[in-house]
Amino acid sequence: MRAIIQRVSSASVTVDNEVISKISKGLMVLVGIGTDDTDADIATITNKILNLRVFNDSKNDDKMWKASVKDIDGEILCVSQFTLLANTTKGNKPDFHRAMSTEPGKLMYSNFLEKLGQEYKPEKIQGVFRVLFKI
Repeated sequence: MRAIIQRVSSASVTVDNEVISKISKGLMVLVGIGTDDTDADIATITNKILNLRVFNDSKNDDKMWKASVKDIDGEILCVSQFTLLANTTKGNKPDFHRAMSTEPGKLMYSNFLEKLGQEYKPEKIQGVFRVLFKI
């Protein structure tokens, strides 16, 4: 699994001018699921997302990089992004063979969101699978 994690004051997913999902302060996470990913990978990336210290300490705003999304009671918006698994080492055409196919990918992504909800607060987790989006 690969993830790009971005600290945000707000984020949203919009498709055809319709907001599909949105969050306030928290993390925007693009998640790529590979053909060889397992439940152990889900556990590892969930732990990293929930405990990564990218926020300032709420008690002392001068202390940077001291708080996690859990510490600030933030929200998480996850978007599946198979292009994170692209291999571009040969030529100019990306190879997506390392990305998990749609149906097993949906199941793995659903398991990932469920794990995030189990480890944190399910009402703070938003997830979108396979859509074009604008942030």
